[in-house]
Amino acid sequence: MEMKTIARIHTGFHQKFGIPRQSGLVETPGYIVFEQPYNNPDSVRGLEEFSHIWIIWQFSEAIRDDWSPTVRPPRLGGNKRVGVFATRSPFRPNSLGLSLVKLQRIEYNHKNGPVLHVLGADILDGTPIYDIKPYLPYSEAKADAKGGFAHRATDIETKVVFDLDEACIRNLSKIPRDELVIIEELLSQDPRPRYQDDPERVYGMSYGSLEVKFIASQGLITVIDISQQEEDNAF
Repeated sequence: MEMKTIARIHTGFHQKFGIPRQSGLVETPGYIVFEQPYNNPDSVRGLEEFSHIWIIWQFSEAIRDDWSPTVRPPRLGGNKRVGVFATRSPFRPNSLGLSLVKLQRIEYNHKNGPVLHVLGADILDGTPIYDIKPYLPYSEAKADAKGGFAHRATDIETKVVFDLDEACIRNLSKIPRDELVIIEELLSQDPRPRYQDDPERVYGMSYGSLEVKFIASQGLITVIDISQQEEDNAF
């Protein structure tokens, strides 16, 4: 069976580090652009009646020729191995990802065909999408479901503080407030691998036009620098 790329998603995530470990943890905006011939407006007729959609996509940065029956989830500190099918690991036989996102609106008058504007994607910018399906709460929301070793978003409550020099503080006035809020929410998820806990190490991540540097210790992330880069908005 040949998998066809029906669309690509565009997000503020230009590198893997910093992407939330699951969809919906942070309401990061994104938009989905369909490829030809799937950009026919009739293909999404009626989808606006649903509040959320499932996206089936490709871990395009994690494709391997081989596979392992066990992986080491970051949630378990990167030391304990469990079965690959008991995890959301990107290192899977078919490199498929599954994300539930909020459908904000459908833009019908774009030159490339219909564009889906979504919130909460945990997906790298430019990722190929193989399918889109509506979320059905009557059958898919299970109040008694168990979450195994990932029964909640995080085991540690992380506080984010800003310790910036005067020049950086002045530059903050040029940065959209909503981007700063997203940065704080992304950092509150603690993007570091669980096995890394060096309080002197400086980490760097990007989101949209922002480059962020921070240090971290148990339960505390301190932002020490934020800079703004030019972002390509060719779309």
